[in-house]
Amino acid sequence: MSTPTPNIDRRRSKLVLTEGKKPRWWLFPLKLLGWLTLTGATAGAVGVLAVYYIFSQGLPAIPKVDEYWPPIVTEVYTDDAVLAGEFYNQRRKVVPYERIPKRLVQAFIASEDSSFFDHFGVDVLGTTRAVTKTVLTKLGLRGGGVQGGSTLTQQTAKAVLIAAEGYKEATAKTPKRKIREAILAMRLEAALTKEEILYLYLNNVFLGHHSYGVQSAAENYYRKDVKDLTLGEMTLIAGLPQAPSRYSPFLRPEAAKKRREYVLRRMLVEGMITQKEHDEATAEPVNVYPVEDVFHEFAPYFVEQARRDIVERYGNPALLEQGLKVFTTMDSERQRAAQEAVLRGLLTLDKRQGWRGPLTEKPLSEDERKAFIDRSKKVMAKEELILNRLYVAVVTKIDADGKGADIQVGPYAGRLPLLGMRWARKVNPESYYSVGGMISSVKKAVNEGDLIVVRHVKKKGLWDDKEQYDKSMAALIPDDEEKPAEPPKEGEEEIAPEEADAKTAEAAKPSRKGPYLFRLEQLPEPQSALVSIDPHRQYLTAMVGGYDFDDNEFNRAFQACRQPGSSYKPLVYSAAIEKLKWTEATIIVDSPIVEHDPDNKVSWKPENYTEEFVGDVLLRNALINSMNIPAVKTFGAIGTKNMSEWAKTLGLSTPMNMDFSAALGSSCVYPVELAQVYATFNRYGRKKPTYFVRKIEDRFGRTLEDHTAFDDPWAPLQDRVASGYARLFEPGEQVMSPETGFIITHLMRGVVLEGTGGPAQRLGRPTAGKTGTTNDSFDTWFSGFTRDLVTVAWVGYDLNPHPLNRFETGGRAALPIWLEYMKKAIADRPQPEFYPWQSMDLVKLPIDSKTGKIASDSSKGMKIMYFKKGTEPKEVTPQKGQIDERQFLMGQQ
Repeated sequence: MSTPTPNIDRRRSKLVLTEGKKPRWWLFPLKLLGWLTLTGATAGAVGVLAVYYIFSQGLPAIPKVDEYWPPIVTEVYTDDAVLAGEFYNQRRKVVPYERIPKRLVQAFIASEDSSFFDHFGVDVLGTTRAVTKTVLTKLGLRGGGVQGGSTLTQQTAKAVLIAAEGYKEATAKTPKRKIREAILAMRLEAALTKEEILYLYLNNVFLGHHSYGVQSAAENYYRKDVKDLTLGEMTLIAGLPQAPSRYSPFLRPEAAKKRREYVLRRMLVEGMITQKEHDEATAEPVNVYPVEDVFHEFAPYFVEQARRDIVERYGNPALLEQGLKVFTTMDSERQRAAQEAVLRGLLTLDKRQGWRGPLTEKPLSEDERKAFIDRSKKVMAKEELILNRLYVAVVTKIDADGKGADIQVGPYAGRLPLLGMRWARKVNPESYYSVGGMISSVKKAVNEGDLIVVRHVKKKGLWDDKEQYDKSMAALIPDDEEKPAEPPKEGEEEIAPEEADAKTAEAAKPSRKGPYLFRLEQLPEPQSALVSIDPHRQYLTAMVGGYDFDDNEFNRAFQACRQPGSSYKPLVYSAAIEKLKWTEATIIVDSPIVEHDPDNKVSWKPENYTEEFVGDVLLRNALINSMNIPAVKTFGAIGTKNMSEWAKTLGLSTPMNMDFSAALGSSCVYPVELAQVYATFNRYGRKKPTYFVRKIEDRFGRTLEDHTAFDDPWAPLQDRVASGYARLFEPGEQVMSPETGFIITHLMRGVVLEGTGGPAQRLGRPTAGKTGTTNDSFDTWFSGFTRDLVTVAWVGYDLNPHPLNRFETGGRAALPIWLEYMKKAIADRPQPEFYPWQSMDLVKLPIDSKTGKIASDSSKGMKIMYFKKGTEPKEVTPQKGQIDERQFLMGQQ
């Protein structure tokens, strides 16, 4: 059999067997299709790789879970561990995954990403749909917003991008951002477990209400730890990530409730909860708390001072992002006492200045009055009156006899008796405030239609000056003047107004029967500062910088440089005792002087407060009675330059006026520095720093600084041992001899027992101190201490528009604040006598208070005085009828 001969087709350059077979024409399209598919797949793969390469450039590294350090809250605590303030860019508190309830995790998964445990980080369909619609929206081919489709992993990736690139770049609504987010999400899935991703997500997610992360949300919304949330509370929080504002339980409680129902329904469908659990959680009311503003509510001036110190030494980012724990030296009980004392003292003082008038320049018209009452009724529709709270009221009627007025406070009818406003005389700085000068008719202070500030009180609270309370005035108020609100009758239900029709809601409102009692108030214009130091622990235990931090953040305790007046005199006399070897019995001549200032070509003639001169006076009596001329003469003996150096040595940083007026406190000082000087007196001349920040820890609990005192009862034992023991061997600087410190303290004990500081005796504890009043009463002070607590109180106007009433002094304006604070600050805390003198080089002698010599039997004014050894007087005051040899030789008897 012959072999077929091949036929060569020259045109196609192919070998074709033609014998017995038909041509296979359909193979070509199949081969072409295969070639195109392979080429397309290759191009697609190359394209995907190219997109991956291009868009993955610059992506942040995957965070390691054990190095996850997001911005967290810096917390500021008192010494006794009360939270006093928080500082943050993002209010976040990181909580371990193990502490997050399983149901809360399930709630987020059910509502945000039900296939979380199945996907590789990206919901392909959802992401494709979102990218497509974004492109179409950008091209103007469709309306509406961009549709989401992000998994929990993608949301975590977005948080990582925000941290690395900033919010604007990482949240841009562009395809590029979605692609980069998807790439990073897949990297997260490859590097971390699902639980680790949930840990990052649940501590990062923004949930509104200043809350980043579930722990912060639990605290802010419910004031609970995350582990203590109910199912209803968990599902409300889990419904917030999509739109925290839209589903805010504050702004839109109904929307928040519906969103919670959606989350619960999803959990039920996914088999995460039972029908019973679903129904019980659905029935929970949507009750949330406002964010606790501990900064403004507790001790804003103190905490703000701590903030400034931390920013200065550690930087603002450390404060706002690094989660420092700052333990201040503040004693919470003393701080509250200080704020209450300042508030009460200023309100009382301001009333003594007189009534400045209503809030409006002229009374409201009938229409304006009606409109104001209608508005205030709506604002206070669900609000109950609270005792001692301030309210704005409108005067609706004044009694014909002027014994009282009817007022309206929102929906409440009020009564303002004359007794509650007798203080409201016209402002007159030259007039002494007394009961006899008070108004006798309501008509002298207010008119119908006036807007005024009032305080809701009980009958006994109408008059807040207990010492001047006149019981006979109680007759102005009938016993039945104040009627309590009537409770619902037996069998009646209290119906929430929002759940009833208008008629039922009106009947369900609290009873507005009354009238309720009020007294007239005005917001004080004078200001005050109070500084309190534990001189032995060196702690600033309480500090108030003004009447109202929200109105003015200026911290007068640290920032106001004010003239100390006679509070400066102990500095002058301490210099004389230390430098000139003067004693308590040194005689100074109290006589008129005129000091000439050649530079300014002016003359200055100081006077005593009493405008009288007594001749020879002992140094002791000059200080106790706060006499000006002896202080000026003592200052002259010391010398201006020497006194300036002495003030700096004691701790005053402000420059001293280089003239004799400085002896009377004309050079300004900061209250906190004056308090530190008095603390040095308290320690008998040993100067030590004062701390207002006790300890700072970083986010890992490592100590950055520690000034804990060894005997601090609130500090942990390890802090007391580590820092306190070291501080026991820091003696400080002995800037004056202990003997001088003891003598100046003894002199200031005399100020309290015999002189201008007399009211401080009401403290009932051994106390030393000094009043201070500047010319025209622009500044008033009391600086005083027991053995274990030094406190300085200042009162005055910020800008000196006019002085305080000319009869206001340190003993009348500042000392009551000091006293009210100290009574509470040392209550139940023993305050022994000052440290004994026997171990010092001192001599104790009875001295005639007129001659300055050792007292004899005929001495009428004998006082116990202390002297440094070698400086004590040797002569004895002559007996009655006995001739003094020196006087005899001088021709005097």
